[in-house]
Amino acid sequence: MSGPERITLAMTGASGAQYGLRLLDCLIQEDREVHFLISKAAQLVMATETDVVLPAKPQAMQAFLSEYTGAAAGQIRVFAKEDWMAPPASGSGAPTAMVVVPCSTGTLSAIATGACNNLIERAADVTLKERRQLILVPREAPYSSIHLENMLKLSNLGAVILPASPGFYHQPQSIDDLVDFVVARILNLLNIPQDMLPRWGEHHIVSDD
Repeated sequence: MSGPERITLAMTGASGAQYGLRLLDCLIQEDREVHFLISKAAQLVMATETDVVLPAKPQAMQAFLSEYTGAAAGQIRVFAKEDWMAPPASGSGAPTAMVVVPCSTGTLSAIATGACNNLIERAADVTLKERRQLILVPREAPYSSIHLENMLKLSNLGAVILPASPGFYHQPQSIDDLVDFVVARILNLLNIPQDMLPRWGEHHIVSDD
């Protein structure tokens, strides 16, 4: 198996719930264990942007997401925002990679300043301090100087900033294709196999001219 076996996936209150849900589905299909964290704002956005309405309680949400993705028992673990005993809260128990998608600019700021006011922020802080892989997927336009300064700070600390900016060179035919573009880029960074988007040059035909 290439890439991390366990991944923390956090969803916060920016637009783009489809990215997080699609990534969760892909991780489950690739037999990864997912520690799932979600803010209240993200649940509200998800209900606005999709037909997915998550239960409020972590245990019920875990059961719902397991059925939604076809996950095996225990493959998805959902933790409450103040569950400080959850594995992602400590370097000794946290997965080796974390993705925040979508990542609100408020969450971006909190991670950049080490706020740790909830489990999402603490998990990201742990990922940085342990020098593990942290991928942040902001979805905002335009970016203010504050946003850009926070991104630069986090990039200098080792995080990867991957804006939700889908490309068009693969000639997308649907919104799902645009979502898959961004999710495929995340999977590539995690070194997890994906067949949604060919890597650049894979199908390049060399001309004899």
